[in-house]
Formats: sequence, structure tokens, C-alpha cells
Amino acid sequence: MEITNRKNTNSLKWDDESVDLPLWVADMDFASPKEVIKTLQERVNIKAYGYSIIPDEYFLSISSYYEKYHHIKFKKEEMIYTSGVVATISSMVRSLTKVNDNIIVLSPVYNIFYNSILNNKRNVLASNLIYENQSYKIDWQDLEEKLAKENTSMLIFCNPHNPTGNIWSKDEIIKIGELCNKYHVLVISDEIHCDICDPGFEYNSFGINDVNKNISITCISPSKVFNLAGLQSACVIIPNSDIRKKADRGFNNDEIAEPNFFSIAANITAYNKCRYYVEELNKYIKANKDYFYNFVEKEIPNIKIVKSHSLYLVWLDISKLNIDSVTFVNKLKKEESLRVSDGLEYGENARYFIRINLATSLDNIKEASKRLKRFIDKLCY
Repeated sequence: MEITNRKNTNSLKWDDESVDLPLWVADMDFASPKEVIKTLQERVNIKAYGYSIIPDEYFLSISSYYEKYHHIKFKKEEMIYTSGVVATISSMVRSLTKVNDNIIVLSPVYNIFYNSILNNKRNVLASNLIYENQSYKIDWQDLEEKLAKENTSMLIFCNPHNPTGNIWSKDEIIKIGELCNKYHVLVISDEIHCDICDPGFEYNSFGINDVNKNISITCISPSKVFNLAGLQSACVIIPNSDIRKKADRGFNNDEIAEPNFFSIAANITAYNKCRYYVEELNKYIKANKDYFYNFVEKEIPNIKIVKSHSLYLVWLDISKLNIDSVTFVNKLKKEESLRVSDGLEYGENARYFIRINLATSLDNIKEASKRLKRFIDKLCY
């Protein structure tokens, strides 16, 4: 993988003058695929950047890719372009639920889910995952109790799960679908990280059967795996036509249904020509994980890794240090100029966890490991 210098580019991650090693926000330091770069250069050379249409080729590139590599079929009439997964989720919260409805998340979970719910005057109903033996599982009794509440109308599902890295099994996904169908709860499945899995592992899309398809919306994007987040594009798959009509009306009301001049072409190229990049990326991330896992287990035994086979993010249990994640992260940033994410952002049950982004050079991972060890050694001794 080619490492690119992102300093002095107005990068959210790298142009923070208070820190010189940022391993927090979920984007990568790897150059995007050369084919995508060429496509974007060709678009630049047109020299006029007006309004764009969405060709059938866009939807075909996605459906072909997902059928070949993820074994799920998307029909063109079920697919809608939007300008990003987060904006899409917030829009669907507004158009498909009512003010004061309960919306369930499986906590700890991607922090922006909370914003999409609370900013739109809905209630967060957290079903806390059970944490045991450095891994997480669903509390099925708690989840069903919350689904059964009268005002519960939606579950926002992270698949694979950020920040824990869980790859949900087919059985788990089917069971979630059965429960949500039983209690008439709509599911939004955010599958933006789906391509980032260790070699030999594969995620399972939520639309695994007819029941799940009928009650769900799947959100996908090439932004994470091809490092295209700044192009702000996503695709939403909604098999249920009634739900699709309501959601589509909301997207248009919120003005998130039109592409920018560059995003469609980049998407088509990525899906049609760049699978090799996904495979190379996953090998590189796995090597970074292996190094970091081994280092922590050997050199920092008083923190524990929640090992996973997905994401380029690692989730760490710091509970033995007797310091909460917010204090830990702030002190680490000040003393070692290393920025990571505090777990409390992801839910109350993650107060003693931190998240670290490993999608960078191995040299950066080695340096971050040294700084983390030095910091924790000072804390403990």
C-alpha cells in the first residue's frame, strides 16, 4: 500500500497542530487506487464542473460487485444514490419515525448514531452488548424487551460493528430480523465497513432473507475501503417499496440525492476495477493488527485487546488502569502527542475503552505502540 502525506491538505485527521500522530478518525493514510486517481484526473481535465446525472452504470457496478464478492443481489429499482451514509441515516430518522420515538442501538456503537437520533428529537434506547472474555455478544433478552416497547420504531444496526469489530453471524442477523419483524421495528443497517475484513473472513449483509429485506434499509459506500470519504457518496438499498417511497421523499426534501461532479465516476471505477486494492489493503491491515496485538500482549499486559476480524480499528479495554477514557485520551494527547478516540463517545458502557485507527504505515503503528507503552508505564509506576 502506498502511504501518502496528508499534512497541510486541510485534513481533519492530520492538520491538527496539537498532535503529531493522529490515530483517531476513521479514514486511511493510504493512497486511493491508481485507477480511481486516473478517473478523477480525467474528470478534472473536463474543466467545467456542472451538475451530474446518475447513470445506470453506477447501480450496475454496485450490484455486480456485491453479488460477486458478498453473495447478495441488489435490484436497480431498490437502489438510491445519496450524498453520504450519516446524512442518509439522519434523513431516514426524520422521514420514517416520529418525534419522541425510541430508536435502538447496540452499545457501544459508532458515536454519530446518537447524534442522528438526539438531534432529531428521538430517544436513544441503548441495548448494551454483553462484554465477556474480551469479546461482545448481544443481550437477546434486553434487546427483545426494548423492541417490544410501544414507542420503539427503529433499530440502527452497525454491520460489521464499529467499534468492537464484531462480524455478525448469519444466525445473529436472522434472529435480529425475526425479532424486529415481530415487533414491527424498521432496521437501518450501516454496512460502510463491510469490505474491511481479515483475509479469509467475510461479513454478512443484513438483507440475508426475505423477512430481513422487507423491514430493512442497507447503507453502503466505497468511502472507507477505497479512502473516498471526502467525495461524500453512498447507496441505499430499500426492497420494500412503501418504505422506499417515504425515504426517497425525505432524501429529496433534505437535498441529499444529487451527486457531486466527481463521486459517481470514482464509485464506478472503484467497484469495477479495484477489487485487487481491497485484498491488498486487508493484508496490510492484518499485518498492522498482528504487530500491534503482539506488542500490547507482550509489552502492555495491563490493557486488553478486543480482537476482531473486521475494521481497521482496534478496541482496547483500559479498565485495569483505573482511569476513564476521556482523561486517558486527553493526557495521552498532551504528554505523547498521540491522539486516539475515547470510548465514552460510543456509549456509557465504554467509559473504560479506547479506539485506535491502524490504517496507516507500520512505522506509525510501531511509533504509536512505543508512545502508548511509555505513557501507560508512567501511569502505573
